[in-house]
Amino acid sequence: MSDLELAPVRRALISVSDKAGLVERGRQLADAGVEILSTGGTLKALTDAGIAAKDVSEVTEFPEMMDGRLKTLHPRVHGGLLGRRDNGEDRASMSEHGIPNIDLLYVNLYPFEETVAKGGDYAACVENIDIGGPAMIRAAAKNHAWVCVCTDGEDVDAVIAAMGEHEGAVPFSLRQTLAAKSYARTAAYDAAISNWFAEELGEPAPAWRAFGGALAQPLRYGENPHQKAAFYATPEDRPGIATARQVQGKALSYNNLADADAAFELAGEFDPSDKAAVVIVKHANPCGVAMHDDLAVAYERAFAADPISAFGGIVAMNRKLDAETAGELVKIFTEVVVAPEADEDALAVLSGKSNLRVLLTGGMPDPGRGGWMTKTVAGGLLVQQRDTGMISLDDLKTVTEREPTEAELADLLFAWKIVKHVKSNAIVYARNGSTAGIGMGQTSRLEAARLAVRKAEATAAEHGWDEARTKGSVCASDAFFPFADGLHAAAEAGATAVIQPGGSIRDDEVIAAANEAGIAMVFTGMRHFRH
Repeated sequence: MSDLELAPVRRALISVSDKAGLVERGRQLADAGVEILSTGGTLKALTDAGIAAKDVSEVTEFPEMMDGRLKTLHPRVHGGLLGRRDNGEDRASMSEHGIPNIDLLYVNLYPFEETVAKGGDYAACVENIDIGGPAMIRAAAKNHAWVCVCTDGEDVDAVIAAMGEHEGAVPFSLRQTLAAKSYARTAAYDAAISNWFAEELGEPAPAWRAFGGALAQPLRYGENPHQKAAFYATPEDRPGIATARQVQGKALSYNNLADADAAFELAGEFDPSDKAAVVIVKHANPCGVAMHDDLAVAYERAFAADPISAFGGIVAMNRKLDAETAGELVKIFTEVVVAPEADEDALAVLSGKSNLRVLLTGGMPDPGRGGWMTKTVAGGLLVQQRDTGMISLDDLKTVTEREPTEAELADLLFAWKIVKHVKSNAIVYARNGSTAGIGMGQTSRLEAARLAVRKAEATAAEHGWDEARTKGSVCASDAFFPFADGLHAAAEAGATAVIQPGGSIRDDEVIAAANEAGIAMVFTGMRHFRH
Protein backbone atom coordinates (compact mmCIF):
# COMPACT_ATOMS: atom_id res chain seq x y z
CA MET A 1 0.00 0.00 0.00
CA SER A 2 1.42 3.39 -0.99
CA ASP A 3 2.16 6.03 1.64
CA LEU A 4 0.17 8.42 -0.52
CA GLU A 5 -3.12 6.54 -0.01
CA LEU A 6 -5.49 8.58 2.10
CA ALA A 7 -8.32 7.46 4.38
CA PRO A 8 -11.04 9.97 5.29
CA VAL A 9 -12.02 10.53 8.92
CA ARG A 10 -15.78 10.99 9.18
CA ARG A 11 -16.59 9.27 12.46
CA ALA A 12 -14.59 8.99 15.69
CA LEU A 13 -15.04 7.03 18.90
CA ILE A 14 -13.53 8.78 21.92
CA SER A 15 -13.33 7.18 25.37
CA VAL A 16 -10.50 8.36 27.64
CA SER A 17 -9.62 8.16 31.32
CA ASP A 18 -7.13 11.04 31.03
CA LYS A 19 -9.22 13.97 29.88
CA ALA A 20 -6.45 16.55 29.60
CA GLY A 21 -6.96 18.41 26.31
CA LEU A 22 -10.09 16.39 25.54
CA VAL A 23 -12.44 19.32 24.97
CA GLU A 24 -10.08 21.22 22.69
CA ARG A 25 -9.36 18.16 20.55
CA GLY A 26 -13.01 17.14 20.47
CA ARG A 27 -13.96 20.62 19.28
CA GLN A 28 -11.36 20.53 16.51
CA LEU A 29 -12.68 17.19 15.28
CA ALA A 30 -16.29 18.40 15.42
CA ASP A 31 -15.35 21.57 13.55
CA ALA A 32 -13.78 19.36 10.89
CA GLY A 33 -17.16 17.67 10.39
CA VAL A 34 -16.33 14.48 12.28
CA GLU A 35 -19.23 12.71 14.01
CA ILE A 36 -18.22 11.80 17.56
CA LEU A 37 -19.30 8.70 19.47
CA SER A 38 -18.42 8.55 23.14
CA THR A 39 -19.02 6.92 26.53
CA GLY A 40 -19.56 7.78 30.20
CA GLY A 41 -17.47 10.59 31.63
CA THR A 42 -15.90 11.39 28.27
CA LEU A 43 -19.33 11.92 26.73
CA LYS A 44 -20.36 14.18 29.59
CA ALA A 45 -17.20 16.28 29.33
CA LEU A 46 -17.76 16.79 25.61
CA THR A 47 -21.45 17.60 25.78
CA ASP A 48 -20.99 19.88 28.80
CA ALA A 49 -18.56 21.85 26.61
CA GLY A 50 -21.23 22.16 23.91
CA ILE A 51 -19.65 19.62 21.57
CA ALA A 52 -22.10 17.39 19.71
CA ALA A 53 -21.45 13.76 20.63
CA LYS A 54 -23.53 10.59 20.52
CA ASP A 55 -23.64 7.95 23.23
CA VAL A 56 -22.23 4.65 22.00
CA SER A 57 -25.31 2.94 23.43
CA GLU A 58 -27.37 4.67 20.71
CA VAL A 59 -25.27 2.80 18.15
CA THR A 60 -25.13 -0.54 19.94
CA GLU A 61 -28.77 -0.29 21.14
CA PHE A 62 -27.43 -1.88 24.30
CA PRO A 63 -27.14 -0.05 27.63
CA GLU A 64 -23.88 0.53 29.47
CA MET A 65 -23.84 -1.78 32.49
CA MET A 66 -21.79 -3.47 35.21
CA ASP A 67 -20.38 -0.14 36.43
CA GLY A 68 -19.08 0.62 32.95
CA ARG A 69 -17.37 -2.73 32.46
CA LEU A 70 -19.63 -3.45 29.52
CA LYS A 71 -20.15 -0.67 27.02
CA THR A 72 -17.93 -1.00 23.91
CA LEU A 73 -17.59 -4.80 23.73
CA HIS A 74 -20.20 -5.05 20.99
CA PRO A 75 -20.22 -6.10 17.29
CA ARG A 76 -21.38 -2.65 16.19
CA VAL A 77 -18.29 -1.12 17.76
CA HIS A 78 -15.73 -3.75 16.79
CA GLY A 79 -17.34 -4.24 13.41
CA GLY A 80 -17.01 -0.51 12.79
CA LEU A 81 -13.31 -0.70 13.66
CA LEU A 82 -12.54 -3.97 11.84
CA GLY A 83 -14.67 -3.62 8.71
CA ARG A 84 -12.61 -3.48 5.52
CA ARG A 85 -13.87 -0.65 3.37
CA ASP A 86 -12.71 -2.33 0.16
CA ASN A 87 -14.21 -5.74 0.96
CA GLY A 88 -17.67 -6.31 -0.48
CA GLU A 89 -18.66 -8.96 2.06
CA ASP A 90 -17.59 -6.75 4.95
CA ARG A 91 -19.60 -3.82 3.59
CA ALA A 92 -22.65 -6.03 3.08
CA SER A 93 -22.45 -7.37 6.66
CA MET A 94 -22.09 -3.86 8.06
CA SER A 95 -25.07 -2.66 6.09
CA GLU A 96 -27.23 -5.64 7.10
CA HIS A 97 -26.46 -5.27 10.81
CA GLY A 98 -26.39 -1.49 11.07
CA ILE A 99 -22.67 -1.24 11.77
CA PRO A 100 -21.25 2.24 11.11
CA ASN A 101 -17.68 2.85 9.99
CA ILE A 102 -15.44 4.15 12.78
CA ASP A 103 -12.49 5.93 11.21
CA LEU A 104 -10.74 7.25 14.30
CA LEU A 105 -10.36 5.67 17.74
CA TYR A 106 -9.06 7.77 20.61
CA VAL A 107 -8.66 5.68 23.75
CA ASN A 108 -6.25 5.93 26.66
CA LEU A 109 -6.37 3.10 29.09
CA TYR A 110 -7.56 2.85 32.68
CA PRO A 111 -4.71 4.05 34.93
CA PHE A 112 -3.55 0.63 36.10
CA GLU A 113 0.15 1.55 36.32
CA GLU A 114 -0.66 4.72 38.26
CA THR A 115 -2.93 2.82 40.65
CA VAL A 116 -0.18 0.32 41.45
CA ALA A 117 2.40 3.10 41.83
CA LYS A 118 0.17 4.89 44.35
CA GLY A 119 -0.13 1.74 46.44
CA GLY A 120 -3.69 0.80 45.48
CA ASP A 121 -5.06 -2.30 47.16
CA TYR A 122 -5.73 -5.52 45.28
CA ALA A 123 -9.37 -4.70 44.44
CA ALA A 124 -8.50 -1.20 43.20
CA CYS A 125 -5.73 -2.53 40.96
CA VAL A 126 -7.99 -5.19 39.45
CA GLU A 127 -10.76 -2.65 38.86
CA ASN A 128 -8.30 -0.51 36.91
CA ILE A 129 -7.46 -3.28 34.44
CA ASP A 130 -8.92 -2.04 31.17
CA ILE A 131 -10.60 -4.62 28.92
CA GLY A 132 -12.61 -2.73 26.32
CA GLY A 133 -9.84 -0.21 25.66
CA PRO A 134 -7.12 -2.69 24.66
CA ALA A 135 -9.64 -4.70 22.65
CA MET A 136 -10.65 -1.65 20.62
CA ILE A 137 -7.07 -0.46 20.22
CA ARG A 138 -5.94 -3.80 18.86
CA ALA A 139 -8.92 -3.98 16.49
CA ALA A 140 -8.33 -0.48 15.15
CA ALA A 141 -4.60 -1.06 14.83
CA LYS A 142 -5.14 -4.26 12.86
CA ASN A 143 -7.35 -2.34 10.45
CA HIS A 144 -4.94 0.58 10.11
CA ALA A 145 -5.44 0.36 6.37
CA TRP A 146 -8.57 2.42 7.08
CA VAL A 147 -8.59 3.42 10.75
CA CYS A 148 -6.51 5.87 12.79
CA VAL A 149 -5.83 4.63 16.34
CA CYS A 150 -4.72 7.12 18.99
CA THR A 151 -3.61 6.26 22.52
CA ASP A 152 -2.72 9.77 23.66
CA GLY A 153 -3.43 13.40 22.86
CA GLU A 154 -0.31 13.85 20.76
CA ASP A 155 -1.58 11.14 18.40
CA VAL A 156 -4.85 13.02 17.96
CA ASP A 157 -2.96 16.25 17.29
CA ALA A 158 -1.00 14.49 14.54
CA VAL A 159 -4.21 13.17 12.98
CA ILE A 160 -5.90 16.59 13.10
CA ALA A 161 -2.84 18.19 11.50
CA ALA A 162 -2.84 15.56 8.73
CA MET A 163 -6.56 16.07 8.15
CA GLY A 164 -5.90 19.78 7.69
CA GLU A 165 -3.27 19.02 5.05
CA HIS A 166 -5.29 16.40 3.18
CA GLU A 167 -8.86 17.70 3.17
CA GLY A 168 -10.06 15.58 6.08
CA ALA A 169 -8.06 12.45 5.27
CA VAL A 170 -4.99 10.84 6.81
CA PRO A 171 -2.08 9.21 4.91
CA PHE A 172 -1.24 5.54 5.34
CA SER A 173 2.22 6.30 6.72
CA LEU A 174 0.73 8.02 9.78
CA ARG A 175 -1.93 5.33 10.27
CA GLN A 176 0.82 2.70 10.16
CA THR A 177 2.96 4.59 12.70
CA LEU A 178 0.00 4.97 15.05
CA ALA A 179 -0.82 1.26 14.78
CA ALA A 180 2.72 0.26 15.68
CA LYS A 181 2.70 2.60 18.67
CA SER A 182 -0.67 1.26 19.82
CA TYR A 183 0.46 -2.35 19.87
CA ALA A 184 3.52 -1.34 21.88
CA ARG A 185 1.28 0.53 24.32
CA THR A 186 -1.03 -2.43 24.93
CA ALA A 187 1.98 -4.75 25.22
CA ALA A 188 3.52 -2.55 27.92
CA TYR A 189 0.14 -2.31 29.67
CA ASP A 190 -0.28 -6.09 29.72
CA ALA A 191 3.33 -6.47 30.89
CA ALA A 192 2.62 -4.19 33.85
CA ILE A 193 -0.45 -6.24 34.76
CA SER A 194 1.27 -9.61 34.44
CA ASN A 195 4.26 -8.45 36.50
CA TRP A 196 1.94 -7.10 39.19
CA PHE A 197 0.19 -10.47 39.38
CA ALA A 198 3.58 -12.21 39.65
CA GLU A 199 4.46 -9.96 42.58
CA GLU A 200 1.10 -10.56 44.26
CA LEU A 201 1.56 -14.32 43.87
CA GLY A 202 5.18 -14.24 45.00
CA GLU A 203 6.17 -15.92 41.75
CA PRO A 204 9.82 -15.15 40.82
CA ALA A 205 9.77 -17.20 37.61
CA PRO A 206 6.39 -17.01 35.84
CA ALA A 207 6.00 -19.08 32.68
CA TRP A 208 6.04 -15.91 30.57
CA ARG A 209 7.73 -12.64 31.51
CA ALA A 210 7.33 -9.33 29.72
CA PHE A 211 8.68 -5.85 30.38
CA GLY A 212 7.53 -2.64 28.81
CA GLY A 213 8.12 1.09 29.08
CA ALA A 214 7.33 4.46 27.57
CA LEU A 215 9.87 6.40 25.56
CA ALA A 216 11.52 8.86 27.90
CA GLN A 217 14.17 10.10 25.51
CA PRO A 218 15.52 9.21 22.09
CA LEU A 219 19.32 9.03 22.19
CA ARG A 220 21.82 9.98 19.53
CA TYR A 221 23.55 6.62 19.92
CA GLY A 222 24.41 3.93 22.44
CA GLU A 223 27.72 3.15 24.11
CA ASN A 224 29.40 3.87 20.77
CA PRO A 225 28.34 6.05 17.82
CA HIS A 226 27.57 3.06 15.58
CA GLN A 227 24.95 1.70 18.05
CA LYS A 228 21.36 2.92 18.00
CA ALA A 229 19.73 3.56 21.40
CA ALA A 230 16.79 5.03 23.30
CA PHE A 231 15.78 5.46 26.94
CA TYR A 232 12.48 3.99 28.18
CA ALA A 233 10.82 4.59 31.54
CA THR A 234 9.16 1.61 33.23
CA PRO A 235 6.11 1.83 35.52
CA GLU A 236 8.28 1.39 38.64
CA ASP A 237 7.74 4.33 40.98
CA ARG A 238 11.33 4.83 42.13
CA PRO A 239 13.08 8.22 42.41
CA GLY A 240 16.05 8.18 40.12
CA ILE A 241 17.22 8.89 36.62
CA ALA A 242 13.85 8.03 35.05
CA THR A 243 12.04 10.53 37.32
CA ALA A 244 14.71 13.22 36.99
CA ARG A 245 14.07 16.69 35.63
CA GLN A 246 16.97 18.01 33.59
CA VAL A 247 17.32 21.68 34.48
CA GLN A 248 20.35 22.52 32.34
CA GLY A 249 22.97 21.12 30.01
CA LYS A 250 23.30 19.21 26.78
CA ALA A 251 21.16 16.19 25.96
CA LEU A 252 22.04 13.13 27.99
CA SER A 253 23.80 10.26 26.26
CA TYR A 254 23.41 6.53 26.82
CA ASN A 255 26.61 6.47 28.87
CA ASN A 256 25.57 9.55 30.85
CA LEU A 257 22.31 7.85 31.84
CA ALA A 258 23.96 4.57 32.79
CA ASP A 259 26.65 6.28 34.86
CA ALA A 260 24.23 8.70 36.50
CA ASP A 261 22.04 5.77 37.53
CA ALA A 262 25.04 3.94 39.03
CA ALA A 263 26.05 7.04 40.97
CA PHE A 264 22.61 7.90 42.29
CA GLU A 265 21.76 4.35 43.32
CA LEU A 266 24.95 4.27 45.42
CA ALA A 267 24.14 7.68 46.91
CA GLY A 268 20.79 6.19 47.91
CA GLU A 269 22.56 3.74 50.24
CA PHE A 270 23.29 6.61 52.63
CA ASP A 271 20.56 8.05 54.86
CA PRO A 272 20.47 11.82 54.24
CA SER A 273 19.16 12.43 57.76
CA ASP A 274 22.37 10.90 59.11
CA LYS A 275 25.15 12.19 56.86
CA ALA A 276 25.58 13.96 53.56
CA ALA A 277 27.07 11.59 50.99
CA VAL A 278 28.69 12.31 47.64
CA VAL A 279 29.49 9.71 44.99
CA ILE A 280 31.70 10.26 41.94
CA VAL A 281 31.37 7.64 39.21
CA LYS A 282 33.36 6.94 36.07
CA HIS A 283 32.29 4.23 33.61
CA ALA A 284 29.65 2.88 36.03
CA ASN A 285 32.19 2.36 38.84
CA PRO A 286 32.59 4.63 41.86
CA CYS A 287 36.01 6.32 41.98
CA GLY A 288 35.39 8.48 45.03
CA VAL A 289 32.79 8.29 47.81
CA ALA A 290 32.65 10.24 51.06
CA MET A 291 30.21 11.22 53.76
CA HIS A 292 30.26 14.12 56.21
CA ASP A 293 27.89 16.36 58.14
CA ASP A 294 28.53 19.07 55.52
CA LEU A 295 27.77 18.37 51.83
CA ALA A 296 30.58 20.53 50.48
CA VAL A 297 33.12 18.73 52.68
CA ALA A 298 31.74 15.38 51.56
CA TYR A 299 32.29 16.45 47.93
CA GLU A 300 35.81 17.68 48.60
CA ARG A 301 36.71 14.37 50.25
CA ALA A 302 35.12 12.27 47.50
CA PHE A 303 37.02 14.27 44.89
CA ALA A 304 40.28 14.01 46.83
CA ALA A 305 39.92 10.21 46.96
CA ASP A 306 40.75 9.96 43.23
CA PRO A 307 41.00 13.37 41.49
CA ILE A 308 42.45 11.88 38.32
CA SER A 309 39.47 9.61 37.71
CA ALA A 310 36.99 12.27 38.88
CA PHE A 311 37.73 14.43 35.82
CA GLY A 312 34.80 14.09 33.44
CA GLY A 313 32.85 12.00 35.92
CA ILE A 314 29.30 11.93 37.25
CA VAL A 315 28.57 13.34 40.70
CA ALA A 316 25.57 12.24 42.77
CA MET A 317 24.52 13.25 46.27
CA ASN A 318 21.85 12.38 48.80
CA ARG A 319 20.95 15.92 49.91
CA LYS A 320 19.80 19.19 48.37
CA LEU A 321 22.61 20.77 46.37
CA ASP A 322 23.70 24.08 47.90
CA ALA A 323 25.70 26.97 46.47
CA GLU A 324 28.88 26.14 48.38
CA THR A 325 29.00 22.60 47.00
CA ALA A 326 28.08 23.85 43.52
CA GLY A 327 31.02 26.24 43.71
CA GLU A 328 33.35 23.30 44.28
CA LEU A 329 31.74 21.24 41.52
CA VAL A 330 32.38 23.82 38.80
CA LYS A 331 36.12 23.91 39.48
CA ILE A 332 36.68 20.88 37.22
CA PHE A 333 35.01 19.35 34.20
CA THR A 334 32.05 17.21 35.27
CA GLU A 335 29.62 15.53 32.89
CA VAL A 336 26.50 15.21 35.09
CA VAL A 337 25.35 16.26 38.55
CA VAL A 338 22.45 14.35 40.13
CA ALA A 339 20.69 15.47 43.32
CA PRO A 340 17.25 15.08 44.84
CA GLU A 341 16.86 18.87 44.66
CA ALA A 342 18.89 22.07 44.47
CA ASP A 343 18.46 25.59 45.79
CA GLU A 344 18.29 28.57 43.41
CA ASP A 345 21.72 29.87 44.39
CA ALA A 346 23.27 26.49 43.54
CA LEU A 347 21.58 26.43 40.13
CA ALA A 348 22.82 29.96 39.47
CA VAL A 349 26.39 28.83 40.15
CA LEU A 350 26.05 25.76 37.92
CA SER A 351 24.54 27.81 35.09
CA GLY A 352 27.99 29.20 34.42
CA LYS A 353 28.87 25.76 33.03
CA SER A 354 26.28 25.61 30.25
CA ASN A 355 27.26 22.13 29.06
CA LEU A 356 27.03 20.59 32.54
CA ARG A 357 23.97 18.38 32.75
CA VAL A 358 22.02 18.87 35.99
CA LEU A 359 19.38 16.33 37.04
CA LEU A 360 16.97 16.76 39.95
CA THR A 361 15.16 13.55 40.85
CA GLY A 362 12.64 14.80 43.40
CA GLY A 363 13.69 12.23 46.01
CA MET A 364 16.06 9.43 46.93
CA PRO A 365 15.66 5.73 46.06
CA ASP A 366 14.95 3.32 48.86
CA PRO A 367 17.88 0.84 48.82
CA GLY A 368 15.75 -1.75 50.59
CA ARG A 369 12.93 -1.65 48.08
CA GLY A 370 12.84 -4.50 45.60
CA GLY A 371 12.21 -4.53 41.90
CA TRP A 372 13.36 -6.47 38.88
CA MET A 373 16.44 -6.00 36.75
CA THR A 374 17.03 -7.44 33.29
CA LYS A 375 20.08 -8.22 31.23
CA THR A 376 20.02 -9.49 27.68
CA VAL A 377 21.94 -12.54 26.53
CA ALA A 378 21.86 -14.05 23.07
CA GLY A 379 18.31 -15.25 22.56
CA GLY A 380 17.03 -14.41 26.02
CA LEU A 381 16.71 -12.30 29.13
CA LEU A 382 18.27 -12.77 32.53
CA VAL A 383 15.91 -11.45 35.21
CA GLN A 384 16.73 -10.94 38.86
CA GLN A 385 15.61 -8.91 41.84
CA ARG A 386 17.52 -5.76 42.66
CA ASP A 387 20.25 -6.33 45.25
CA THR A 388 18.55 -4.98 48.36
CA GLY A 389 20.84 -6.80 50.77
CA MET A 390 21.94 -4.64 53.71
CA ILE A 391 23.67 -5.39 56.98
CA SER A 392 23.93 -3.74 60.38
CA LEU A 393 26.33 -4.06 63.28
CA ASP A 394 24.22 -6.90 64.68
CA ASP A 395 24.80 -8.93 61.49
CA LEU A 396 28.58 -8.86 61.76
CA LYS A 397 30.49 -11.84 63.09
CA THR A 398 33.99 -11.19 64.33
CA VAL A 399 36.18 -14.17 63.39
CA THR A 400 39.62 -12.91 64.47
CA GLU A 401 41.31 -12.61 67.84
CA ARG A 402 41.07 -8.83 67.70
CA GLU A 403 37.67 -7.12 67.69
CA PRO A 404 37.34 -4.09 65.41
CA THR A 405 37.25 -0.72 67.12
CA GLU A 406 34.20 1.52 67.00
CA ALA A 407 35.85 3.71 64.37
CA GLU A 408 36.80 0.66 62.30
CA LEU A 409 33.24 -0.67 62.48
CA ALA A 410 31.88 2.60 61.13
CA ASP A 411 34.30 2.51 58.20
CA LEU A 412 33.65 -1.20 57.61
CA LEU A 413 29.92 -0.58 57.20
CA PHE A 414 30.67 2.44 55.00
CA ALA A 415 32.98 0.40 52.74
CA TRP A 416 30.49 -2.46 52.58
CA LYS A 417 27.80 -0.17 51.16
CA ILE A 418 30.20 0.93 48.45
CA VAL A 419 31.65 -2.45 47.46
CA LYS A 420 28.08 -3.56 46.69
CA HIS A 421 28.12 -1.09 43.78
CA VAL A 422 31.58 -1.88 42.40
CA LYS A 423 32.05 -4.29 39.51
CA SER A 424 33.38 -7.69 40.64
CA ASN A 425 35.94 -8.69 41.62
CA ALA A 426 35.79 -5.68 43.93
CA ILE A 427 37.89 -4.35 46.78
CA VAL A 428 37.29 -1.05 48.60
CA TYR A 429 39.64 0.59 51.08
CA ALA A 430 38.09 3.32 53.24
CA ARG A 431 39.22 5.60 56.04
CA ASN A 432 37.32 8.16 58.12
CA GLY A 433 34.18 8.02 55.98
CA SER A 434 35.94 8.34 52.63
CA THR A 435 37.22 5.87 50.07
CA ALA A 436 40.99 5.46 49.97
CA GLY A 437 41.31 3.08 47.02
CA ILE A 438 38.96 1.05 44.84
CA GLY A 439 39.83 -2.00 42.77
CA MET A 440 37.12 -3.06 40.35
CA GLY A 441 36.32 -5.50 37.60
CA GLN A 442 39.39 -7.68 37.98
CA THR A 443 39.61 -11.36 37.11
CA SER A 444 41.20 -12.19 40.46
CA ARG A 445 40.51 -10.86 43.93
CA LEU A 446 44.22 -10.46 44.55
CA GLU A 447 44.57 -8.21 41.52
CA ALA A 448 41.55 -6.16 42.66
CA ALA A 449 43.27 -5.62 46.02
CA ARG A 450 46.50 -4.62 44.30
CA LEU A 451 44.72 -2.30 41.85
CA ALA A 452 43.01 -0.48 44.71
CA VAL A 453 46.41 0.09 46.33
CA ARG A 454 47.96 1.30 43.07
CA LYS A 455 45.14 3.82 42.65
CA ALA A 456 45.59 4.95 46.26
CA GLU A 457 49.31 5.41 45.65
CA ALA A 458 48.65 7.39 42.47
CA THR A 459 46.26 9.61 44.40
CA ALA A 460 48.87 10.17 47.12
CA ALA A 461 51.40 11.18 44.46
CA GLU A 462 48.86 13.54 42.88
CA HIS A 463 48.31 15.27 46.23
CA GLY A 464 51.93 15.13 47.34
CA TRP A 465 51.10 13.04 50.40
CA ASP A 466 53.81 11.06 52.17
CA GLU A 467 51.84 7.82 52.00
CA ALA A 468 48.72 6.30 50.48
CA ARG A 469 45.51 6.62 52.47
CA THR A 470 45.23 2.84 52.64
CA LYS A 471 47.53 3.12 55.65
CA GLY A 472 45.20 2.81 58.64
CA SER A 473 42.20 2.04 56.42
CA VAL A 474 39.67 -0.78 56.43
CA CYS A 475 39.13 -3.14 53.51
CA ALA A 476 35.87 -4.50 52.06
CA SER A 477 35.66 -7.45 49.67
CA ASP A 478 32.45 -8.14 47.75
CA ALA A 479 33.01 -11.92 48.00
CA PHE A 480 35.14 -14.18 50.15
CA PHE A 481 38.92 -14.37 49.85
CA PRO A 482 39.56 -17.74 48.19
CA PHE A 483 43.18 -17.64 49.37
CA ALA A 484 45.11 -15.76 52.01
CA ASP A 485 47.00 -13.77 49.35
CA GLY A 486 44.24 -11.16 49.12
CA LEU A 487 44.33 -10.72 52.89
CA HIS A 488 48.13 -10.37 52.76
CA ALA A 489 47.73 -7.64 50.11
CA ALA A 490 45.32 -5.76 52.38
CA ALA A 491 47.75 -6.05 55.29
CA GLU A 492 50.64 -4.81 53.15
CA ALA A 493 48.47 -1.86 52.06
CA GLY A 494 48.11 -0.88 55.71
CA ALA A 495 44.53 -2.01 56.34
CA THR A 496 43.71 -2.66 60.00
CA ALA A 497 40.31 -4.32 59.56
CA VAL A 498 38.52 -6.33 56.88
CA ILE A 499 34.88 -7.01 56.07
CA GLN A 500 33.99 -9.91 53.78
CA PRO A 501 31.20 -12.48 53.35
CA GLY A 502 33.17 -15.54 54.47
CA GLY A 503 32.28 -19.02 53.30
CA SER A 504 35.49 -20.11 51.60
CA ILE A 505 36.88 -23.60 52.21
CA ARG A 506 40.06 -21.74 53.17
CA ASP A 507 38.44 -19.37 55.68
CA ASP A 508 40.65 -20.79 58.45
CA GLU A 509 43.76 -19.97 56.42
CA VAL A 510 42.54 -16.41 55.78
CA ILE A 511 41.60 -15.93 59.46
CA ALA A 512 45.00 -17.16 60.53
CA ALA A 513 46.67 -14.66 58.19
CA ALA A 514 44.55 -11.86 59.65
CA ASN A 515 45.49 -12.86 63.19
CA GLU A 516 49.16 -12.99 62.27
CA ALA A 517 48.92 -9.47 60.83
CA GLY A 518 46.93 -8.16 63.82
CA ILE A 519 43.98 -7.37 61.57
CA ALA A 520 40.39 -7.49 62.84
CA MET A 521 38.05 -9.27 60.44
CA VAL A 522 34.27 -9.61 60.35
CA PHE A 523 32.07 -11.87 58.22
CA THR A 524 28.74 -10.68 56.82
CA GLY A 525 27.40 -13.95 55.45
CA MET A 526 26.23 -11.96 52.40
CA ARG A 527 27.89 -11.64 49.00
CA HIS A 528 27.60 -8.66 46.64
CA PHE A 529 28.74 -9.81 43.19
CA ARG A 530 28.04 -7.19 40.51
CA HIS A 531 28.68 -8.14 36.90
